[in-house]
This record gives sequence, structure tokens and C-alpha cells, in this order.
Amino acid sequence: MTIFTKIINGEIPSYKVAEDDKYYAFLDINPLKKGHTLVIPKLPEPESDYIFDLDDELLSGLMLFAKEVAQGIKKATDCKRVGVAVLGMEVNHVHIHLIPLEKESDMLFSNPKLQLPSEEMAEIANSIAVAIDGMVE
Repeated sequence: MTIFTKIINGEIPSYKVAEDDKYYAFLDINPLKKGHTLVIPKLPEPESDYIFDLDDELLSGLMLFAKEVAQGIKKATDCKRVGVAVLGMEVNHVHIHLIPLEKESDMLFSNPKLQLPSEEMAEIANSIAVAIDGMVE
């Protein structure tokens, strides 16, 4: 069982940003920037940790869900863009990184990670969640 499966199941706490019946978005606990969010499919045990092994429906749904989350991040953080990265090397569960950007170098995973207090993480997650809910038509 992956750490992300445990997060989906509520066994490990997370700073939830958005959720539906198939996907879950939460703040990265080692963010590159404030608002750095992970988006994952709710798979009980992934058959593969490689995004391009997902079936077309799950992959397209994941990207559309990530788009909505990215729009919320952009609104909540007032960044220039939201970068997208799919590495999949650090956790064996398909996931997308959404990172608020002011410049391209903000996306370098070799950059030092932020250490934010839990209260600030909760505030960031809430502001993104509110921005997402405010965009629903």
C-alpha cells in the first residue's frame, strides 16, 4: 500500500485542496513553493505508477481535475503560471505536481524545499479550496 493510498483512505492526514469520487488533490508536505499541490487518482492499489499506463478515461479525467485545481492555485496564490510535472519516481502511485510559478527556476526539484508551519499549510489549502469552489459554475 502506498503512502498516497493511505492518504486517500484517511489513514495519514493531508492538507486537502479538492476531491471527487475519482481524484484527490492535497498540498505537498515538502513544497517547492507555497501552494505546491499533488493530484492523484483514487486507485486502491495502482497497477502501475506510470501515468501513461492509465486508461484513457482515467488519464483524461485526472488532467481535467488537475486543470481545475491549477486554476484554483493560480487564483489563490496570484502566481504568473502553474507548472505541471509528472515524475513519478518518489512515490509508487501516479501523481501530478502543480507548482505556482513566478519564474521557470521555481520548477527545479533540486531547489530547497520549504518548511511551513501546519497552520500556514492549512491556510494555503483552504485558500485554494475556496478558490476552486468559487469557480464551479
